[in-house]
Amino acid sequence: MSALVNSQAWQALSAQSRALAELSIGDLFAADGKRFEHFSLEAPGLFLDYSKNLVDRRTVGLLLDLARQQSLDASIARMFAGDHINHTENRAALHVALRNRSASPMLVDGCDVMPAIRKTLQRIREFSSSVRDGTVRGHTGSPFSRVVNIGIGGSDLGPAMVVEALGALREGGPDMRFVSNVDWTHLVGALRGADPASTLFIVSSKTFTTQETMTNASAAKDWVVSALGPDAVGAHFAAVSTNLRATAAFGIDPGRVFEFWDWVGGRYSLWSAIGLPIALAVGMDHFESLLDGAYAMDQHFREAPPERNLPVMMGLLGVWHTSFLGYRTQAVLPYAQSLSRFPAFLQQLDMESNGKRIDRYGAQVDYQTGPVVWGEPGTNGQHAFFQLLHQGTQIVPADFIVAARGEQELGPHHEMLLANCLAQSQALAFGKSQQEAREEMVRSGLSAEAADRLAPYRAFPGNRPSNTIMLDQIAPPALGALIAAYEHKVFVQAVVWSINPFDQWGVELGKQLASTLLSRLRKPGSEEGLDGSTRGLIRRARMFRNDAAPASGPG
Repeated sequence: MSALVNSQAWQALSAQSRALAELSIGDLFAADGKRFEHFSLEAPGLFLDYSKNLVDRRTVGLLLDLARQQSLDASIARMFAGDHINHTENRAALHVALRNRSASPMLVDGCDVMPAIRKTLQRIREFSSSVRDGTVRGHTGSPFSRVVNIGIGGSDLGPAMVVEALGALREGGPDMRFVSNVDWTHLVGALRGADPASTLFIVSSKTFTTQETMTNASAAKDWVVSALGPDAVGAHFAAVSTNLRATAAFGIDPGRVFEFWDWVGGRYSLWSAIGLPIALAVGMDHFESLLDGAYAMDQHFREAPPERNLPVMMGLLGVWHTSFLGYRTQAVLPYAQSLSRFPAFLQQLDMESNGKRIDRYGAQVDYQTGPVVWGEPGTNGQHAFFQLLHQGTQIVPADFIVAARGEQELGPHHEMLLANCLAQSQALAFGKSQQEAREEMVRSGLSAEAADRLAPYRAFPGNRPSNTIMLDQIAPPALGALIAAYEHKVFVQAVVWSINPFDQWGVELGKQLASTLLSRLRKPGSEEGLDGSTRGLIRRARMFRNDAAPASGPG
């Protein structure tokens, strides 16, 4: 048994989970007439109701004890101080510096990084404004009407999610497309209907060697060159990278290369030059408002006492669900179509950060860490997977995210959206008994016999936990606060679980094997020596490919 599991705080929570097994969320509400007031809190831009979870005041106190035992306060201080908390890569994890809106320095290895950050933000402002107003044009003098961001992982998910979320603010900006998949159809789709003379590409790769990104970038370059000639490359490409030699060899003007730093993890990088597509899509003022909201949440995370700290409470509830109640997945349910990419963004943020089985000391953990994160927007999800949430055999904690005001209040739409969101969290928590279902059917005119037969099917067990996170409106400051809150939630969980949330060695093996298998796919006979499944699949793929016609190029 690990020291963590054997600790007093952990053992107390294990006992508490057994004690609460006899109760329901409904019982807790019945016992506390002010439960909503006792189990909700506010932070800049966000309101969190966590009353519909199987926790009481003792549970919260014990979770806070666990956080103190794991030195959460000290870990937060170390992150903001620029310490090398990413110990397996010997780096700081100082993404909070990217949205530091104060005049205070932030240090990495004794060096204040804020001057370089402010310089990069100014360069982003100048370039994005010049593209948007038509000052910067293509090789033939055409203004840019389409921008294609080529990246993968954090270089795609974050900016793509924010651009979609702030779509109502995109008036006057170029048509923004994102390409991440090395599947040819992703690039073809992004270029469909585009004119090379008015298309700008951003290649986002820290090393400028990422295989999928560079394959897509090379195809985009060929597309430009075939239409406009080799001299056009410099006018139609920009890059976010640290590898100036490689960007220059590609043909990108050094003045169009935007830097970011090794103390910025990919999934935490949308606040950096990786966010250039955001500034191009909605304008730099809105991008900086996004930073403002995140900074306000950072200050709350640093300063609010743990019991009133929104990200801390979100993180501790996640630990409670995963490690003590045994829930293996987490549903993220934004009741906002503009947040349709938010669950996918959180999948990387949470699962790449905390999907770990080795602790900070190199030992294998003996407790559950990161859950499987998934979700889709409401209300469409209600007609898809909510059946399982309400009546399935698995209990899935859910985060409902909703804005009090719509981006555009047209007709009854937003009130209907709000009502559906609140109804679903209510139904999950309190359910409907067989007796209630039977009486309801009889009142509607069904016979007592038929009601008895159907009652088991129409009953809802309830006691399904959820949080409700409410924003005033989907706007840059609130969105920034929401993203930062989840970043800090993930960090809180990692500290409690004693794992490093800032490395991602789990993505490396598949990439290494893919490099080797690429050459084997191209050379008959080279598959010998592989395992039987991979060998057989290579041969089968080669058979199909030999029968197929050549694919056409993009556009």
